[in-house]
Amino acid sequence: MIADGVLAIWCRELQSDDISVDDNFFTLGGHSVIMARIQGAFIEELGVEVPMDQMFLNPTVASISAYIESMGTVTQ
Repeated sequence: MIADGVLAIWCRELQSDDISVDDNFFTLGGHSVIMARIQGAFIEELGVEVPMDQMFLNPTVASISAYIESMGTVTQ
């Protein structure tokens, strides 16, 4: 499931094990450097390139996972 992979990446990059799928990236302390690392992890681990604007528009694990699933190109 894409959300599991996204959540694992967020937990690692935000250095927290207490993140829910509805938590907002920015409320969790996310910023541009962490977002760039997450974007790279999406490419490496999920095989999908997520444009930066979509990461801003979809600031939760649930919403960015839905976006990634809608792309239909995940190689996980």
